[in-house]
Amino acid sequence: MNWELVPQQFATGVLNGGIIGLIALGIVLIYKSSEVFNFAQGHMVMLGAYLTWWFAGANETGSELFNLPLWAAVIMALIAATLLGLMIERLALRPMTGQPLLSIILMTLGLSLFLEGLAAISFGIQPKSNFPAPFGPSDVFRIPFPGAFNDTIILRYALVAAFVVSVVTAVVFILFFRKTRTGLAMRATSENHELARSVGIKVPRIFGLSWAIAGIVATLGGVLLAMLTGVSLSLATVVLVTFPAILLGGLESLPGAVVGGIIVGLSQALVQASTMPVIRHSSEIAPYVLLLIVLVIRPEGLFGQKRIERI
Repeated sequence: MNWELVPQQFATGVLNGGIIGLIALGIVLIYKSSEVFNFAQGHMVMLGAYLTWWFAGANETGSELFNLPLWAAVIMALIAATLLGLMIERLALRPMTGQPLLSIILMTLGLSLFLEGLAAISFGIQPKSNFPAPFGPSDVFRIPFPGAFNDTIILRYALVAAFVVSVVTAVVFILFFRKTRTGLAMRATSENHELARSVGIKVPRIFGLSWAIAGIVATLGGVLLAMLTGVSLSLATVVLVTFPAILLGGLESLPGAVVGGIIVGLSQALVQASTMPVIRHSSEIAPYVLLLIVLVIRPEGLFGQKRIERI
């Protein structure tokens, strides 16, 4: 282990993990409300980034579209993502009510392919490097840290800003689910659909609201990722990293999704500080190795609920 790189990698891993946790939050939200694992969340992240770029940027021919400032483009993209979430729930998933769970999961896989094709047709397959990020790659600040490489930790403004937005958004949504009447209704629906109906909760409306919020979370995650890497179809693959984060934190735990995301970001970053090339180049599989270890010890995840059913 190259101990001089550990402080730098630790800081970078925590910041990256915050973004992973935010995206994982959207998947956990859908699962809590409907028991459906949304495999299309990554493509909703990608589409949210493309929509923001489209509202703020220019098309392939160079003619201006909306040319909105970034904050206005993000608001427009959030509105579009909310409508998209409502449409997905109403047109694709609600007609499948009562069908086997596997059929609904396969529907989300089909939705992911549909969204990828829609983005490719609408925006092209070439990556967009002109995302209107407020900070450039060279905008960094240095933190003195004895023992680190060159006794300094270097952090990008864009990465720090993305982490702060991720954490604030996660806290807001967690408080929403715990303190508001709508959030409590969503939690009740996640526990028992029939019981929720019996107390007057409109379960289909809760499902639609869950998908709308998932669209908002996905768009925010897409914007934060686009600030760091630009916009491309490959943004959808970020969902693969969120799976171990979700299972580590607990499949039904919103705070666990955030904590799991930070753990995944840390595991990837710290592995890259190894002096052994074989280990250093295996950072992509490090979260899954950690996941296997945790699941052997605690199958429900760090914050998951242990359910015991009598037979």
